[in-house]
Amino acid sequence: MSRRRHRPAKRLLHLLEGAAILLLWLPVRALPVDWASALGGWVTRTLGPWLPVSRIGRRNLKRAFPEKSDAEIERILRGVWDNLGRYALEYPHLKRIWDYDPAPGRQGRVEIVGLDQFLALRDDGKPALIFAAHLGNWELLPVAAARHGLPLTVLYKPPHNPIAAEFVEHIRRNAMGEMLSTGVHSAIGAVEVIEKGGHLGMLVDQNSRLGTMVPFFGNPVRASSLLAKLARRYQCPLHGARVERLGGARFRATLTPPIEIPITDDTAADVEAIMTKVTAIIESWVRERPEQWLWLHRRWRNL
Repeated sequence: MSRRRHRPAKRLLHLLEGAAILLLWLPVRALPVDWASALGGWVTRTLGPWLPVSRIGRRNLKRAFPEKSDAEIERILRGVWDNLGRYALEYPHLKRIWDYDPAPGRQGRVEIVGLDQFLALRDDGKPALIFAAHLGNWELLPVAAARHGLPLTVLYKPPHNPIAAEFVEHIRRNAMGEMLSTGVHSAIGAVEVIEKGGHLGMLVDQNSRLGTMVPFFGNPVRASSLLAKLARRYQCPLHGARVERLGGARFRATLTPPIEIPITDDTAADVEAIMTKVTAIIESWVRERPEQWLWLHRRWRNL
């Protein structure tokens, strides 16, 4: 009975949240990209460090970088909030923010490292797996794929608010292409993508309750095993991709060469080896740009 009584209140909350998103979305959409990005960064780096969730960020940063002073930790944390605010207010501009021009001397908003590998993926007619992390503006990776004609299905976790989820999914599908929401049937959907010769992208840097234990900044974490199981089963190319923020709303997108996949008679050992390698690559990215990773997530839930 109590659950039923709470349903109208929950629906009202969802409606209010949806209205707030729309009211924010329209004026931000009208701003130039650089203005929107700067506004988002200013608001969150000013207010974010005072929010309770920043305690998680500080704890994570101290665990990962025990050698850093409190002042250095606070500097990184402000950068985390700056990046997150920029990411949020860049969202309404996803369709037009990808400004890449390969012409010599042309200074676009985006640089690409590994374009030849990207185009080879597009043209070889084979399935492939691409992993990424919540780094820089991670939403730009599937936008890049769509803009360059690479069919990419992205595995994503929808917001809990169904109104917000529908709104976000509409924007993503418009800018990115195919989406596959996480849930009980996501593994089946992922298998179908690969078996049809498609490309599947997923973020693999957050806690997975039933995942494989691997080291991350010298401490054990759980990493989703789906990526490794698919890579091992289908022996298709496995690439890492990241988008670094170069300053303001300028970015560098990088696609790694294919990662070697160990194949032995021990499935569990192979999955662990693959995810250890993948997580080590993500750690190297985070060490390069610690202020651009999402430290506000409880990555070390097992500790």
